[in-house]
Amino acid sequence: MQALKVAMLGCGVVGTEVAARIQNRNEALAERIGAPLELSAIVVRDTSKRRPGIDPSLLTTDAETAIAGADIVIELMGGIEPAKTLIRSALDHGSSVVTANKALLAANYGELMSAADTAGVRLEHEAAVAGAIPIIRPVGDSLAGDRIDRIMGIVNGTTNYILDQMDSEGWGFDEALRTAQELGFAEADPTADVGGHDAAAKAAILASLAFHAPVTIDDVHVEGIAGITPDMVATARDQGFVIKLLAVCERVSDSSAGAGLSARVYPALLGRSHPLATVRGAFNAVFIEAEAAGSLMFYGQGAGGEPTASAVLGDIVSVARRKVLGGRGQYERPFHKDSTILPISAITTRYHITLDVVDRPGVLAAVSEVFSDEGASIELMRQTVGETDDQGTQHAKLVLATHSNTDAILRGTVERLGGLSVVRAVKSVIRVEGQAQ
Repeated sequence: MQALKVAMLGCGVVGTEVAARIQNRNEALAERIGAPLELSAIVVRDTSKRRPGIDPSLLTTDAETAIAGADIVIELMGGIEPAKTLIRSALDHGSSVVTANKALLAANYGELMSAADTAGVRLEHEAAVAGAIPIIRPVGDSLAGDRIDRIMGIVNGTTNYILDQMDSEGWGFDEALRTAQELGFAEADPTADVGGHDAAAKAAILASLAFHAPVTIDDVHVEGIAGITPDMVATARDQGFVIKLLAVCERVSDSSAGAGLSARVYPALLGRSHPLATVRGAFNAVFIEAEAAGSLMFYGQGAGGEPTASAVLGDIVSVARRKVLGGRGQYERPFHKDSTILPISAITTRYHITLDVVDRPGVLAAVSEVFSDEGASIELMRQTVGETDDQGTQHAKLVLATHSNTDAILRGTVERLGGLSVVRAVKSVIRVEGQAQ
């Protein structure tokens, strides 16, 4: 069969790896597809820049011409614009698109998927979430006949490495981050990772796909890990927990605001027996709860040139096979645009609270009174004697685990606790995930 022309937008680390694999493994790919692939153009900003392994004759700055002559367009530029405009142009030309652009999809998922459906082509994006881990196709295809109720995942390798080192080696946040940067797990500016924004973009994509609703990154509640301290990690370990930055997407039927969807990212406690608690280093994992399939977990490398290139190549093979067979896109169901995205305040959760208190009679009664007034309840309370301060006052560490309640009520409880005269400081507040609520 005639070769399928492939145009690539962007040629960074991942793009270079993808181009090399298309050229070096063409025969094997052709056998799997049913037709050879021809890399017809690579769109870059500067064609004079030396790119080892890349044929200079393929380089161009003319994106529109490259797109117009392609059967498949690979977008690896990143960012919102001009990537969005070029993807829309490719779809309008009848080209299927493969992208790893999580920021773009997190902001425009519904619009771009609808555009692909209208054009009768595919917009594949396996590499946009969790690197080499196959999660988009299992959620979109393998579980298409099931009902997904909840997705909980570790989808950022940088933060998982940092928290893992803090737990296993006793490092502080700054030391763990610095080592992650030295090893190439973290960027020079790690804000998107440690602030939870990278994970939030992936949560928006997963929620949109799993619940068939246009969830954007603006709908995702985000908290990062910069406030996690060695003391918080040690306290969690003593209680049988590990701290992980989790992306949680779920259907909620009984919140204080009614039924709807929730997408959120925050550091949370996981019991050490939970499958996600064992995910170490810079690895990622996604845990799915479905009505018929039950619990499923997908695990693997979440970042890096080679793992991401693997996901991109898988998408290329998928869309190329569809081209050969003459099939259309698979996005036949409309998005539920009236889906309610619930605020974090309405979500039922549990808190793990650590207080620095004055060690004297009446402390526990004062704390219990606040919980009673706010309509919250204590599941577990543990007090350990601390040091004596410079004024000769003995203080203690009081660890409280709450029963389930709305986030708004528990947050109000913490604010009240911080105002008590017997509370020297609220040392930490962290949610608990992974157990029945």
